[in-house]
Amino acid sequence: MRRLITWFGMVLGAAAFAAAAQQPLKIGFGMSLTGPLAGNGKAALIAMEIWKDDVNARGGILGRKVEFVYYDDQTSPSTVPSIYNKLLDVDKVDLVVSGYGTNVIAPAMPIMMRRNMMFMGLFGMNVNSKFDYDQYFQIMPSGPEPGIGWTKGYFETAMALEPKPKTIALVGADAEYPALALAGAREQVKRSGLKVVYDKSYPPNTVDFSPIVRAIGATHPDLVYVASYPPDSAGMIRAVNEVGLKTRMFGGGMVGTQFAALRTQLGPMLNGIVNYETYAPEVADKFPTLEAFLPKYQARAVKEGVDPLGYYLPPFAYAMMQVIEQAISATKGLDQAKLAQYMHGNEFDTVVGKVRFAGNGEWAIPRMLAVQYHDVAGNDLAQWKKPGRVTVLSPAEYKTGSVKTPYQ
Repeated sequence: MRRLITWFGMVLGAAAFAAAAQQPLKIGFGMSLTGPLAGNGKAALIAMEIWKDDVNARGGILGRKVEFVYYDDQTSPSTVPSIYNKLLDVDKVDLVVSGYGTNVIAPAMPIMMRRNMMFMGLFGMNVNSKFDYDQYFQIMPSGPEPGIGWTKGYFETAMALEPKPKTIALVGADAEYPALALAGAREQVKRSGLKVVYDKSYPPNTVDFSPIVRAIGATHPDLVYVASYPPDSAGMIRAVNEVGLKTRMFGGGMVGTQFAALRTQLGPMLNGIVNYETYAPEVADKFPTLEAFLPKYQARAVKEGVDPLGYYLPPFAYAMMQVIEQAISATKGLDQAKLAQYMHGNEFDTVVGKVRFAGNGEWAIPRMLAVQYHDVAGNDLAQWKKPGRVTVLSPAEYKTGSVKTPYQ
């Protein structure tokens, strides 16, 4: 009888394990499908769905097919807490990741810490500086000091000019990302010995940037560093062209110039701007791992009416999921602490190259590109799909040319 009971227990245990293996592995997140960052959010979602299809075609992870549960965060921080509480309490997801951007990552952090969840952020600017959470990780290549890594290329380029610049104007939206980017810029200003002649923020709903540009112009700065989201990046660039701002370098931290929508809208108005990027066709040979991903993404993006280039955010959204896949496979489970421990101690192979995390969950080695746009003619998209419109200024190992000044 004892043997029969033992055998029966083993059968039940095996059946339970088999049943668990058949259950989908549910990953939950909020994503900006409406609101100012909807274009970016939809592009990231396509990349994540391509990863899901790829991994499920290989049989899933640990024998479980991957399933997404997600909700539109409307690009609004106020929606984030309820979304993640629902994902964990009602949908019972196994893992969570963030939506796109600092403004929607930061509101989720207290929930992740309370629930002891491993949490990967998709392009959040220095979020963990406020929380110091040891199970947070970031898939943005700004390095262990994100504010410094994010702004380094712009300031390295500026301070190599002859004669050296002496003054700078700082401006950005009154929101989470611009505030943190400007904090990094101010630290660079201190290190560079520059004098700040203008340092102000504007409301996120600003539509007329001409008064701001005129006020900046009145200070006659050698450099202008802007931290902005796509709508105000476009507004600022239009105003600069209308007013005729004269300075030696203009740009820095403007989100949006990386996307097809703004490139085709603004066209030649982008000429001369120095800004950050994560990829450019000019350095395609440095990113051979993107050769398979980009055509797959671009074909799907065209059908769905989303950013058809996919240079900036989509590869990192795919890479974020690759990191999670490799960590789960290596630890053979979903224990949040074990996943975090593994991610702190190992390197990952992804479509954006090898990724290793620093102690604070940021990239161990920064790799943001500083570029200058030039020779943009007209508003067609095809010109951006091949080399000739972007000079990579920094880092040195990616450099393709030197900056041209002044900006007019």
